[in-house]
Amino acid sequence: MHMLRALSLASGLLLGAGSLGFHTQAAAQVTVPGVPRSQTIILENPEGTIKNPGWFNIWTLNAGGQYTGLHQLALDTLWYIDPEQGLEGAWENSLAADRPIYNQDFTEMTVKLRPGIYWSDGVEFTADDVVYTVETQIKNPGMRWSALLALNVESVTAPDRHTVHFKLKKPNSRFHALFTVRFNAIWIMPKHVFEKAGDPMKFDFNPPVSLGAYKLHSFDPNGKWYIWQKRDDWQRTTLGRYGEPGPKFAAYVDPGPPDKRVIAQLNHDLDVVHDIAPEGMFTLTKQSESLKTWFKNFPFAHPDPTLPSVIFNMQNPSFASRDVRWALALLIDIKAVSMAAYRGAATLSPIAVPPTGTHPQDYHVPMREWLASFELDTGKRKIRPYDPTIGPQIADMLRPSLKEQIPTDPAEIDRAFGYGWWKPDPQAATELLEKAGFTKRGNSWYMPDGKPFTIKVMVEGETRPILTRAGTMIVQQWRQFGIDAKTDVAPGTTMLDRRGAGDFDVLISWSVETYGGHPDLAFFLDSWHSQFVAEPGKTQSPRNWQRWANPELDKIIEDIRRIDFDDPKSIELGRQYVKLMVREMPIIPLMAYNVFTAMDEHYWTGYPTAENPYGNPVPNWGNSRTMMVRLKPTGK
Repeated sequence: MHMLRALSLASGLLLGAGSLGFHTQAAAQVTVPGVPRSQTIILENPEGTIKNPGWFNIWTLNAGGQYTGLHQLALDTLWYIDPEQGLEGAWENSLAADRPIYNQDFTEMTVKLRPGIYWSDGVEFTADDVVYTVETQIKNPGMRWSALLALNVESVTAPDRHTVHFKLKKPNSRFHALFTVRFNAIWIMPKHVFEKAGDPMKFDFNPPVSLGAYKLHSFDPNGKWYIWQKRDDWQRTTLGRYGEPGPKFAAYVDPGPPDKRVIAQLNHDLDVVHDIAPEGMFTLTKQSESLKTWFKNFPFAHPDPTLPSVIFNMQNPSFASRDVRWALALLIDIKAVSMAAYRGAATLSPIAVPPTGTHPQDYHVPMREWLASFELDTGKRKIRPYDPTIGPQIADMLRPSLKEQIPTDPAEIDRAFGYGWWKPDPQAATELLEKAGFTKRGNSWYMPDGKPFTIKVMVEGETRPILTRAGTMIVQQWRQFGIDAKTDVAPGTTMLDRRGAGDFDVLISWSVETYGGHPDLAFFLDSWHSQFVAEPGKTQSPRNWQRWANPELDKIIEDIRRIDFDDPKSIELGRQYVKLMVREMPIIPLMAYNVFTAMDEHYWTGYPTAENPYGNPVPNWGNSRTMMVRLKPTGK
């Protein structure tokens, strides 16, 4: 039996296939306590090396890790929504025994809890844990979810051990979303542990008491790896009702830079790669005989329910006119952007909803007829800019080199390459800019006030190379048209700070994040209400980075607030939002954020795929826990 003996992080040399290892230039050896390789699934943690590895108090920010397996395997909350189909449907009652129960005006919410669930130290989970979680965070403003809870909750009580009752400060038909995992949510705290720990802001929660099916086995004091072990009483967790998790151990590791991840998986030392560049995935498809990907063939990647876009700073006068915004959209050759960013492996979206999960059937396909008939007045003529054939065109471009990997079925082409986009039309862009009062002198465009039309497009550089490639290509296309455009590189936290401050002209990022597995759009859309738009110079709260305020949008949002989460009217209102976004173009939607998650079937089989979309394979998502109950050992 192979043992996972050592994880060395350094330049190049890999240990044998029975152990996971890399070497750094310093040749520092990091020893992982022995666990059987055949019983261990090894997953990449995209956080890398954790600065404060012993900090497990996820409710307080203190440089501890979140994606170390902590929020995937050890924690739990009331509900989950899978971005795909889920194990028994996208909606999952987890600690809750049923869906949220609201009163008629959505000012109260009652939760019935699932009995028979236990913490890993043998204490039963009860309503007291939920009440403690809410009250503790409200009392301590520095905790992660304290502001959201203080804004919404008037009181929270436990009428009995398995019932929680919330009274809200104002009607909110989506209050339950705070306790519903899309990527994460408000995780429930163990009252019996924290109430004895003193200041909850200073308590490291080490070792963590688990509510999930796994408990902490060990972790590297240098923050390189974390190992979790299946609980003996896994049946007394919410995951247990789906069956016994396959892996006895799960290791979340920092496998180093992209090239090392590829080599590690080729040597069967890394079962799940979180994300790599398209080139890395192409290498794996050619060299690995045990590779599993979301799509069996090109584009391979899993489309996350986020929507990378060209985000205009709507408080910048340069973009006040929708004619200008539409002109900039019609100057984009999306085929070139797709090739530059994803080497063609992009799932495009002309509308402001990601083309993933249930959204194609709820929005993209039903909206195609409307998109085809949509007309844009350039001031000199009316045009119909939508082109439904963009996806097939990209497929045809790639087929000579990738041959049978490119689908031929029209429905499969749609799933892989998206649902059309806008035709490049420089002449229409010229007419729209002239309609807005812009003029072209020589090879350069000038604004109505006579100043050169300049645009800085903020990208994250090597922090997010795929979106940087997209932004760079768009800048090039705008420059070729005579606009003084240039990239503005703001890596990592610099981008986050500037995005929140509104310190940008145009940003390549996303302000649209959906559930994926549910048609409701309120997860992101409610934050776009004008009541949350910050004044220039003030910090913008998530997620309306474009700082767009629109009365018609406000009405759509307010109508959504007044209906139940599962009301079919939410789809109708969502389509109204889609039409408004097309007309106004405050962002230019580009494509889904395709994540090149690579899964190795040497030791484990049963990963989620597009053919078997029971869960999300991207290993840092909280709902990726569902993978554990479907994984089966190969016996190697």
